[in-house]
Amino acid sequence: MADPMRIRAQAQGGNAVVRVLMSHEMETGQRKDAAGKTIPAWHIAEVTATHNGRKVLSAEWGPAVAKNPFLQFTVRGAKAGDKIAVSWKDNRGDTRTDEAVVA
Repeated sequence: MADPMRIRAQAQGGNAVVRVLMSHEMETGQRKDAAGKTIPAWHIAEVTATHNGRKVLSAEWGPAVAKNPFLQFTVRGAKAGDKIAVSWKDNRGDTRTDEAVVA
């Protein structure tokens, strides 16, 4: 399983700003290793976020996203103490879910 995501959720007014740093190699499938063999594609394909169990973000990503991607979004109506969960699934079927409490 991949390293944990770093998630920070901060209340601002009636919203929460969520910042997520995901640990993932994000290979495009176009690079070659030292032996000249193509490195297979390996990238995050789906990202979802929930606020207290309700889906607030859904995204489809591809190989053009950089290694260890950063994502920032705003959740309307979130307040201190609410839970934000972020999940991803990559093209190999690996998944990761982490959550944070809005501060």
